[in-house]
Amino acid sequence: MTGEVILTGMVILAAPANEYDKRVVILTRERGKITAFAKGAKRSKSQLAAGTRPFSFGEFTCYAGKTAYTLVSVKIENYFEEITENMENVCYGSYFLEMVDYFGMENVEAKNMLLLLYQSLRALTKNSLDNRLVRRIFELKMLVVNGEYPNMFQCMGCKKEEGLNGFSRMMHGMLCGECRSRDRVELSESAVYAMQYIVSAEIGKLYTFSVSEEVLTEVEMVMNRLMEGYVDRKFRSLELLGML
Repeated sequence: MTGEVILTGMVILAAPANEYDKRVVILTRERGKITAFAKGAKRSKSQLAAGTRPFSFGEFTCYAGKTAYTLVSVKIENYFEEITENMENVCYGSYFLEMVDYFGMENVEAKNMLLLLYQSLRALTKNSLDNRLVRRIFELKMLVVNGEYPNMFQCMGCKKEEGLNGFSRMMHGMLCGECRSRDRVELSESAVYAMQYIVSAEIGKLYTFSVSEEVLTEVEMVMNRLMEGYVDRKFRSLELLGML
């Protein structure tokens, strides 16, 4: 499909293409992850310069060629400058961009993935929310958006829907008090409820709750195991975060 198109999206990666041009990867609502070349974007007076930075969200007018896109103009609605003012937020935000780059696909509609990314970056700017919780909400919901996530509502052993208090990555979901697994992790009722809410809630209502330190630690333990099973990439942003 060739010709000029207007796509809503966010820049998730930008790199030099040559002395004056940039190569940008954009997660778009309409066409998923695309790669576009922005001619002259490295020039200080270029109209494309500001709109080709990571975290830039808005409308991107592109010319779709046979093998690549050429960025024609940008209309940015949000640069997420608040994130770039705090190193911890930069690391978390960059991690979200890396995750989207990992899961995003070309020529596949990405409405929910883009919305999740946008809402998660907004959550990082709220002082009332713990960034550790924002990260775990993002991770679990990303698995849901991608269509691969554990069953949080039914025992994987006996199929009961009540008394769920354990988690097994090997069995791909929850366990009741009577069912066992070699990798069973005990969970409190509050941790189970929090993860069930993340899985089932609309994306726009995800970041509307907080949890205790104890519950967050439980959720982190489960998500660490899940991410080891679903993602086979090391993320540079997490390495930087660990050094802060």
